[in-house]
Amino acid sequence: MDAQQLQALVAEFVHKHGLDADIEARLLDLVSEVGELSKEALRGSAYGGKEFRVTGAWGSEMGDVLYSLVCLANATGTDLGAALRDAMAKYEARLATKGDAGSGR
Repeated sequence: MDAQQLQALVAEFVHKHGLDADIEARLLDLVSEVGELSKEALRGSAYGGKEFRVTGAWGSEMGDVLYSLVCLANATGTDLGAALRDAMAKYEARLATKGDAGSGR
């Protein structure tokens, strides 16, 4: 499934179930879901005491993050495919000019 199909699928689901929300709520939901994914990372590493291992809930939490991100993109009219292509081009340019993908800020 490409990004456009993913965005359409989520938009249809949100519309069908009356799950519309404002942009601020979408952003807060995304942050909350990333927090839950972070909690799974802690569990998967015994809170930093061991090498990370994927937990049973990892995939579900990743799905929740993706759903929330797609909802936010849809709410703001952002084409995720174009946004990802732009980001990758930016990282490619950084790698070419300075040897790493970080922003250096």
